[in-house]
Amino acid sequence: MLMEHFQEGGWGMWPILLLLGITLFIAIDRFMYVSKSKVDIDKLMSLLKSQIVSGNVQGAINTCQASPAPVTKIIAAGLRRAGGSEHEVQQGMDEEALRELPKIEKRTGYLAMLGNLATLAGLLGTITGLIKAFAGVAGVDPSMKATMLSKGISEAMNCTAFGLGTGILGLATYAILNGMTQAVLDGINQGTVETLNLVVAGRGGEQQQQY
Repeated sequence: MLMEHFQEGGWGMWPILLLLGITLFIAIDRFMYVSKSKVDIDKLMSLLKSQIVSGNVQGAINTCQASPAPVTKIIAAGLRRAGGSEHEVQQGMDEEALRELPKIEKRTGYLAMLGNLATLAGLLGTITGLIKAFAGVAGVDPSMKATMLSKGISEAMNCTAFGLGTGILGLATYAILNGMTQAVLDGINQGTVETLNLVVAGRGGEQQQQY
């Protein structure tokens, strides 16, 4: 049934099929990566809190390395500079963030573009199908006009449906992935701020013990 509709759609279905394939590839790739990047930030920070405040920075780094994700890599980069100034700790996390953040957001924006292109490709197929239909019935026998017109309109409508379906898929996956990506970025922001505060608090505790 689907193959029949595809064949009826004519040449305009092939560019949309290509766009659908690219959309599915990017969507699956991004869903897998962003899902792996998600970390329960509250649980992570509760594990790190006691270690950092007590001065066991290496233990906190080992905890981060045990569950590699963008947020744990960024926090670990800051903890490796915990012996330096507050600015050095922040700088360490910022440098690692410059490496990790582009990986999280990579290619997601293309989904919206592909969705729009698929819709436009569907409209192009619609227009060419209608042109073909009306041009084809201009000088033919009246008994054949209805058949040729219906065939051309069928081609046009199949392209429209396929293009809109692909466009909706692209835009929907873009919206979902955008929300997932934003949640990961919010977790990274929360984790870096809390880590910096814990490092400062840990130094304060060490100074009080010395006195």
